[in-house]
Parts: sequence; C-alpha cells; structure tokens
Amino acid sequence: MITLEDCIGLCDLTPEEVAAIAEHEHIPDMVAATLGAYLLHEEHGVERIRDMMIDDIRMAVRRHDVAHARQLVGALRHFMIEHPGLKLR
Repeated sequence: MITLEDCIGLCDLTPEEVAAIAEHEHIPDMVAATLGAYLLHEEHGVERIRDMMIDDIRMAVRRHDVAHARQLVGALRHFMIEHPGLKLR
C-alpha cells in the first residue's frame, strides 16, 4: 500500500507545499500531491502552484490566522528557493 509520505516523496514537493495545494483546491493531500507533481511538469504549472500558495496566504490573513499565514509564507519561500526563476506576482 502506498502512503501519503510515499506520494510526497515522489512528487518533489514538501509536505507543507502539498498541504497548501490541498487547502486551495479543497482536495485530500494524496490528490494534492498528484496534482502538484503534474503541475511541476506543465508549462506555467510552477506559477500556478505559487499563485495557489499566495491565495492561501491572503485567505489566512483575511481570517486573522497569523500563525497559518506564517506557515504558508515559509512554504512559499522554500518553493521559490527551489524554483529560482519564479517571481512574486
């Protein structure tokens, strides 16, 4: 049986990045890992993941959930380090 950890290990995303995709798309983490892996190999897919994470940060700020917003900012920073050509929009 394949586990969530196995899927995350195969998708080239961190658990926090997968969780951000899952939160944005309202899907289970296992599906988010698959979607993230797909997007990483699609044209403009990296930008789509970045945009999802930025949207999640904005929603957390609107809810005044500072702790979650900080967690998401950390995930976004890591994602942008891993994808150096990526710019904030």
